[in-house]
Amino acid sequence: MSTDVRSELFDDIDLRWEHLKNRLFLGSIFVASMFGVVALALLLFDVATDFYVGITEFDIGLVDFLTRDGSRRPELAGFKGAIVASVFLMLLTAFLSFFIGVGSAIYLEEYAPDTRLTRLIEANLANLAGVPSIVYGLLALAALRNGVGLGPILLVGAIALALLVMPIIIVSSQEAIRAVPDGVRDGSYATGATKWQTIRRVVLPAALPGIFTGTILALARAIGETAPLLMVGALFVNRTPGAPGLGVVGAPLSRFSGMPTQIYAWAAEPSQHFIHLAAVGIVVLLAIMLSMNAVAVSLRNRYETEV
Repeated sequence: MSTDVRSELFDDIDLRWEHLKNRLFLGSIFVASMFGVVALALLLFDVATDFYVGITEFDIGLVDFLTRDGSRRPELAGFKGAIVASVFLMLLTAFLSFFIGVGSAIYLEEYAPDTRLTRLIEANLANLAGVPSIVYGLLALAALRNGVGLGPILLVGAIALALLVMPIIIVSSQEAIRAVPDGVRDGSYATGATKWQTIRRVVLPAALPGIFTGTILALARAIGETAPLLMVGALFVNRTPGAPGLGVVGAPLSRFSGMPTQIYAWAAEPSQHFIHLAAVGIVVLLAIMLSMNAVAVSLRNRYETEV
């Protein structure tokens, strides 16, 4: 293209206006990207303010807070029962969802034929990962409490959370398995290994960091979920989970109040002391969630290998 033709093409363009539009567009996407950061900063500032006031003015001791069970009297209320219940919830949720989720992912990626039915199942799993959590609570309420006749026990809450996180574990495990190059599988088959030997000794070890990361992030989401637990009846309980005569072994069959439901119950109280107890509980819950995320990142960085 000659210089004369190029100059004719750009004669009608106002470069100052074009530069201004570029700057306006850049400013717009920067503001959009900062919206979530500012909202999170304001939320954390509000929680930190209530936390500080609770510690200083309402004399909430962290040691007593973490070692006492719940109570209707704010000066005696603690968070131990809710923490223990949430730990049991996460253990049961991981047990119920991990093996089924990873097994489903292995079948869909390694064994299932590429048919319309398989694509329909994968599309439904992706949709289930975005279903609101309260729907899973309603499902557990209808099937387990009203259908089977189980009470508002910890096992029912764990099943509701397992249903919530299972699609996420399946999708993240599929992505991790899919990321293993086909050349690695072909190399294993070339040595005479069977399909199951290739999956067990080659594919799964390479995909495990991604599988563990997705599972821990899913559990970190589950530990903060309130709606499913409220739907199955996890209301205020002023004691650590455990059945009479069985202790903590009978915890899955006992009534419970997890950390998010305990915070919800405190926040609904008119007393300011309970409001600040809720703020301290939120800080503890956030610390546990951030720790789980840190573990997920650490696992990925430690075991991630080049394949």
